[in-house]
Amino acid sequence: MIEKAMISTVHYISQGADGEMHLGNIKRMLGAGANWIQLRLKDVPKAEVLATAIAAKKLCKNAGATLIVNDFPEVAKKADADGVHLGKSDMSPAEARKILGKNKIIGGTANTIEDCERLLEQQVDYMGVGPFRFTTTKKNLSPILGIEGYQQLMAQVLANPKAVPVIAIGGLLLDDMLGLKECGVHGVAISGMLTNSEKPEEEISRIMELFGSL
Repeated sequence: MIEKAMISTVHYISQGADGEMHLGNIKRMLGAGANWIQLRLKDVPKAEVLATAIAAKKLCKNAGATLIVNDFPEVAKKADADGVHLGKSDMSPAEARKILGKNKIIGGTANTIEDCERLLEQQVDYMGVGPFRFTTTKKNLSPILGIEGYQQLMAQVLANPKAVPVIAIGGLLLDDMLGLKECGVHGVAISGMLTNSEKPEEEISRIMELFGSL
């Protein structure tokens, strides 16, 4: 199991119309202080995902940042990424572990306590739990949790002896951060707020300071 301290409190979920735009945004966020990048490249050929992942790995390595590939364990392995993030309809964490080995990071998406318990049984290293509110970033959005949903879910997750860091996701804004921290989440995953920011370094710095991790 990956140590909790290795899981960043700010995960940037990459955006862009193609691989080149994703890389441009990733480079910009690394320059702004991001230390954890999730490459989330959808609806393109897997060869483009791999080529983008290889280029993203070089950028992240030079910046001392962690690279996680969304959806594709095989791509993560070929690109020597630091791990993979699996959606609810993707390969199981147990199968991904067979591909990637014990030293890579495996995260999974959850929306309910049942999802969380399933992921914990399969020994993921962290869970992306959401959505907090409506977001256009993701298709087929799961039911919105809101702050009350996180309060209820986190109380149960934290009581589980197999608990791992929870990363909140889904339309997050700066004003949401304190309430989420008080619920017990480890950190947040952000896409649009940072991509569209004129000064992402300010948001990244404020969030890291709030959650107590640089």
